[in-house]
Amino acid sequence: MRASLALTIALLGAGAQVAVAQRPIVPGTGKQLTEVGDNFEDREWKYVPRNPKSTEDIDENQRQPTGRSTNGRWYEGIKRGHPDIVQWIETPEGGLPNSSGSLLLQTMFSGIPNRPRGEMGQDDFVCNIQYRLKRKIPVAETPSVVTRVYFPPIEEWERRNGPHFGFRLALETTAMKESGGFLGFGSKKEDDEVYWPGMFVCYEKQRDGQVKTYFRIRGDRRGGDFRGPDIEQLGWWTLGMSVTADGMVHYYAHPGVEDLTEEDYITSQYPYGYKAERFRTFFFNVCSADDGRRWSTPFIVDDSWMYLARSAGVQMASAKGKQKVQRQ
Repeated sequence: MRASLALTIALLGAGAQVAVAQRPIVPGTGKQLTEVGDNFEDREWKYVPRNPKSTEDIDENQRQPTGRSTNGRWYEGIKRGHPDIVQWIETPEGGLPNSSGSLLLQTMFSGIPNRPRGEMGQDDFVCNIQYRLKRKIPVAETPSVVTRVYFPPIEEWERRNGPHFGFRLALETTAMKESGGFLGFGSKKEDDEVYWPGMFVCYEKQRDGQVKTYFRIRGDRRGGDFRGPDIEQLGWWTLGMSVTADGMVHYYAHPGVEDLTEEDYITSQYPYGYKAERFRTFFFNVCSADDGRRWSTPFIVDDSWMYLARSAGVQMASAKGKQKVQRQ
């Protein structure tokens, strides 16, 4: 399965624009930043939601104060709000060796709280990187992120075609933007632009009644999503993304909880045509129908970490040589 994944993506189809990577870096390469990320091993792990949650993307209402984990490593996305359930649980079977704790993410009201719209919505659960490190990470340091995600049995999935879960980055670049002007005559100037590439887990019921699950990648040079590999087995998966000094994003995945390798490569892209300059954070999307009746698919995450392949005093390292945090 793992060896065939890159081949599957090599045949992505006409809808995807091909970008050639100078040198993809396997996520997890280099130094692990222990100040950020989480292995969820603390049985006292808690999240304080501070409801009602933010829905700035829908009604421009941030609803301060926003939710936070008590360990300071996670927070509510100010744009879309947090999942309705953020709960520590015991690690399901097949997880990382010696892992006793993981995190359940699930939602029902993915739009405005208690006001279902009947259309797909998203909630965000954000890793606190920028504030804990007190800086943005230049892509010259080759940042990457890795997470383990549990995909439940198909009978537990929300019966809805489309994206159910996302693993995403927040990146920053410099772009030309329109600025307001007198009598509508504007001008363009350079300004910071934030964008959010990532990998979505999708569900599709076909005409013959069969169900497929697959990855969808965001995105190509025009900002369009394109179809990635089928998810041919459920249970635990390892997902990762890296960003290299040329501003390119590299995507990797494989079933199981082993470290990622070059064989798990999916694609390399300049999403929206942007070349990343700075890395802000990574986050999880949880999607639901927002109909006030159905819960989203219950995804579980574990060991979500950030790495730097190049940094002050850190040389480029192989994936095998990366530094790891030992479990307590």
